[in-house]
Amino acid sequence: KQGHRVIIRHNTSKMRSVLSATEGSNISSVQPFCFYLIGFTNLKNSEYLLVFLLFIYGITLLGNFTLMAVVYLHPQLHTSRYMAVFNLAVVDVLQNTTLIPKALQAFLFNFNYIAFYACFIQSFFAQYFASMESLSLVIMAYDRFVAICFPLRYSSINTNKKMFIIIASCWLSLIIPVLYVVLLSAKLPFCKSSEIPSFFCDYRPILRLACGNILLNSRVIQIISIFLFYVPLAFIFLTYVAVFFAVIKLDSAESRKKPISTCVTHLILVLIFYVPLMVNSILSQLSLSYSYDARNISMVLAITLPPMLNPIIYSLNTEEVRGFI
Repeated sequence: KQGHRVIIRHNTSKMRSVLSATEGSNISSVQPFCFYLIGFTNLKNSEYLLVFLLFIYGITLLGNFTLMAVVYLHPQLHTSRYMAVFNLAVVDVLQNTTLIPKALQAFLFNFNYIAFYACFIQSFFAQYFASMESLSLVIMAYDRFVAICFPLRYSSINTNKKMFIIIASCWLSLIIPVLYVVLLSAKLPFCKSSEIPSFFCDYRPILRLACGNILLNSRVIQIISIFLFYVPLAFIFLTYVAVFFAVIKLDSAESRKKPISTCVTHLILVLIFYVPLMVNSILSQLSLSYSYDARNISMVLAITLPPMLNPIIYSLNTEEVRGFI
């Protein structure tokens, strides 16, 4: 770690020399040669958290690839519901693959250097897959809502073709807004520091390093956050309210018990993903001072735990999938 601190100081001095050389010229040309991730550098016993991340990644790959193989190999599961399940499994694998290997390389093997453009490439994929995770949870909630509230019309409402169109539309519609945010951030001048207080290239900590006007960036991020996180969470909550009222109308207590317990488990998993992201976003927008360690721990658990738990809670524990396994 001492060696890395020397590298960071050397890189910061390079940035200052570049800034002084361009003094009086257009400041937008100032760019660091690289960034350094320092999210867990000052965290005591961080190696235990990193080993836990390695465990999360292994279970994520095992659970989601098992689920994808089962859905792919059994024609009986080629339905709209399991198209949504398969899509969520793909997003889970891609999201944790974008974040965890680089975090392990940076903090477990003390290689926290990341090139300038490589950082923004990771930022794009991190935001893209996190947004896709949010929309995938919306698709799952929509499918469950139709299945429970309109059981007799489910097969006509949720056809394979309609589900494919919904999923493909989500993947395609996210590219332009996320890419716009990343390109807008990459054009900023960075002259304050090269140290990112996060375990990955998160756009909010990166913006704090910029010395130019970030008002447009902040406005765009707020708008996108509303449409990709707040609105989906509100929609998911409304579907659960509708499902709850549909379930309590069932005749026997036994028939109500299983759907309610399943929905409560799913809702807890949804809250694990959304609440920390929303709290951190609100604190950042209000410019409140809070511990970077607390922020990083809450972020890493919120982003990496759901992809590990999704296949277990949504599908692998069901009798249908267990039977095919």
